[in-house]
Amino acid sequence: MPLKTTYTLDAIDSQILDLLEHQGRLSIKQLATQIDMSAPSVTERLRRLESRKIITHFSVELDLTKLGYDLKAIVRIKPRAGKLKQVESMITDQRQFVSCDRVTGEDCYIATLMLRSIVELDSVLEPFHDAAETNTSIVKSSLFEKREPFQTSQARNHT
Repeated sequence: MPLKTTYTLDAIDSQILDLLEHQGRLSIKQLATQIDMSAPSVTERLRRLESRKIITHFSVELDLTKLGYDLKAIVRIKPRAGKLKQVESMITDQRQFVSCDRVTGEDCYIATLMLRSIVELDSVLEPFHDAAETNTSIVKSSLFEKREPFQTSQARNHT
């Protein structure tokens, strides 16, 4: 297996990523102005970040509560003997599962569900009962949804 290449971000790359993370629709010109660089230089840095697969895609972040998905649940799932692939298919086929990780330990999966109401929970999880054990926690609040594990240069300047 080939070794994975890792890169160290310099302060400018960190600043570009921070700006894009929080304001993904900034134009190249706006990015360049905010970090005091030329547009061609910013374009080249973005190209390099993409070619190194540091930036893998651009996307839209939805506020699911505005679409009626007010309930978030974390579900630990432990497939019964011989049911691993069946359970995996059940998870991937159910759109209310918005994320799922295979994990070590007693459970095989830790998944996040987004639901419109508590009533939906039983209908989503009931089909799993013959194939897996589930343990569900309802999320009351979140400290943060997603963040990068590195401190950006902009954050360093404000501390």
